[in-house]
Amino acid sequence: MIYPITIYGSPVLRKVAKQIDKDYPAFEEFLKNMWETMYHSDGVGLAAPQVGKSVRLFVIDASPFSEHEPELENFKRTFINAKLVETGEDKVSMDEGCLSIPTIREDVQRPEKIRLQYYDENFEFHDEWFEGMAARVIQHEYDHTEGILFTDKVAPIKKRLLKSKLQAISKGKFNVDYKVRLPK
Repeated sequence: MIYPITIYGSPVLRKVAKQIDKDYPAFEEFLKNMWETMYHSDGVGLAAPQVGKSVRLFVIDASPFSEHEPELENFKRTFINAKLVETGEDKVSMDEGCLSIPTIREDVQRPEKIRLQYYDENFEFHDEWFEGMAARVIQHEYDHTEGILFTDKVAPIKKRLLKSKLQAISKGKFNVDYKVRLPK
C-alpha cells in the first residue's frame, strides 16, 4: 500500500519520534509499504513521520548516487531507533529537497562523515561510519525522527524568504505526482 506523504505544517513532522521494537504492529507490512511509498514518490529516503507515524524508522536507497559514488550501487538500508553518536569535523554544503516540503530546494550544511548506531529490519544492532551522500541522506532522514526539517538548517535570511512559500505549501499550493496528506 502506498501511503500519502505528510506535508509541511503537520504536527507529526515536529515531534521527536518514539522507539519501536520487534512487536511493532504489522511491522513487516509497514516496512514493505514504506519502501513502496518511497519508490512511488521518487524519493531516496523516507522517514516514518513523513507517512504520519511518529516512530524512529527510516528507509534509504542511495543507489541513484552510485554514478558519482560507486560504493552506493546497492545501498538500500532500513534504520530503526537510529542514534547519531559522532560526526566528523568537515562540513559540506549541498542542495537538498524533501517529499514533505515539495517544490523547495536549498543548500544545507552537514557533516561529511557520521557515526550511527541503529537496528536493521531484523533488529540486529549496527554501529557504523558513513560518509558522502550516504551520510547526507541518513542525516536528512534521521532529522525527521528528531522533529527537524531541512529548512530549519538553512541560513536565517533564507528562512525569512521561505516563510511565505512554506505557508503556501501547508495550504496545498503545489503540484506533485504522489499522494499527500495536508495539515488539518
